[in-house]
Amino acid sequence: MSSIGEKGTIRFISGSWGAGKTHFFRLFREVSFENNCLVSNVQLNADDAALNKFERVFYSIIKNIATPSCFEEGSGSEIAPFGQVLKESLAFLSKGSTSTENGFSYEDFVKAREALMVDRSIDIDFRKMVEKYWETFLPESPDPAIQEQNRAEILQWFSGEGSKSFYSKRFGVNKIVSKDNAKLMLQSLAGFIKLAGYRGLVILFDEAEQAYSIMRKSSLKDAHNNLLSLINNIEALSGLFLIYATTPDFFNDPKHGIIIYGALSGRIGKPESRKPKALDKIWNFDEVSISLEDYQAAASKIRQVYTIAYPEAEAELPSNQKIKLFIKDLFSQHSEFAGVRFWRVMVTALVTCFDDCQEGEERTVEEIYVNVMDRLREE
Repeated sequence: MSSIGEKGTIRFISGSWGAGKTHFFRLFREVSFENNCLVSNVQLNADDAALNKFERVFYSIIKNIATPSCFEEGSGSEIAPFGQVLKESLAFLSKGSTSTENGFSYEDFVKAREALMVDRSIDIDFRKMVEKYWETFLPESPDPAIQEQNRAEILQWFSGEGSKSFYSKRFGVNKIVSKDNAKLMLQSLAGFIKLAGYRGLVILFDEAEQAYSIMRKSSLKDAHNNLLSLINNIEALSGLFLIYATTPDFFNDPKHGIIIYGALSGRIGKPESRKPKALDKIWNFDEVSISLEDYQAAASKIRQVYTIAYPEAEAELPSNQKIKLFIKDLFSQHSEFAGVRFWRVMVTALVTCFDDCQEGEERTVEEIYVNVMDRLREE
């Protein structure tokens, strides 16, 4: 991550369901914030953000951006997170030296605009829309209701909403974000984020719904081409760190996996049968060995979280020693060849056990295990 400002990086995560990919993303997000990066967590799926339509992926990146300050303060920027980024960029570039209670002074605005407009790594229309957003914070701006409407319309441009004619007439731009320029806009986004004082943007792609398996052949080819283009150009996209998490099928499925596209498979490779290393292109989470003691330690922490949520249940829950025995028995029930990872089984079984304790119900470990496995197989 230290070199994110110099060149772009992409890494892949391969892991079966329950291997810990989502948990890893949460941890990586925190590390990214600590290193002054923005983070966007994108769920890749066939409906909203599939790689065969890269413009939709860009829209999802914009809509899911989070800043370190939002994460620390728990502020209410969830409705328009990129709006928070734009506001913080104005404060950074102007240094906020003459900001007022009602917004930013014209001197602040001019200072920030000058820095923005000389940055040729950012698309001109992208710069124009940022400038228009900043204008809504000037003291001489219209009343708050109109300001909010203007901000919403500008953010819709970044999210691909609205027509070209509307934005051309309203804001003087020549294009909207589309299939033809989405990759250019991603490059512009990376450049803008660095200009705004952040080290870069970390994008966490989570292929949660095996989107490739339900694509038509033509759509699958477009998705593979877009991914290949992204990989081939990533080093030139300074300010970007991409992590793509998926299941082993992505690499080896004979109908939909990347092995059907030699050029893409050659650029990515396949998961190796060893513990992942930072410089590996693919981090194989299925090769991370976890001991019974690791599961037992995690179970103790889950008990702590449960008591925070339900403090009145503290006296009813089993002790940490009994939980260790519960996990040991549960672990012995679970086959290493089961279709569900033990992490998922353990968490679901523990919560089930704790709920039973609150309700005064008693079930054996075997009964809970069978119940949990039935539920998880249905998901």
